[in-house]
Amino acid sequence: MVKVIKFSALWCGPCKMLAPIMNQVRSEVSGVSFTDIDVDASKDLAFQYSVSSVPTVIIEKDGMVVNRFSGIKPKGEIVNLINQYK
Repeated sequence: MVKVIKFSALWCGPCKMLAPIMNQVRSEVSGVSFTDIDVDASKDLAFQYSVSSVPTVIIEKDGMVVNRFSGIKPKGEIVNLINQYK
């Protein structure tokens, strides 16, 4: 199973810019689990995934991290990244 985890923070400007892009990605990609994590509320998870900047998006397949990026990417690029692992 493919899982997409987005780490962000309420105070983060780029996170606010990425949010609508990720909402569009969710509507276009099926069969994938999407999770949003606030780094301030879940510091332990941010530490576990070695998140040092936000936004960070991590793609897991079968529980293993297979890709990750920080910052903003175009919707098409994110969709292509996810589809590689489906």
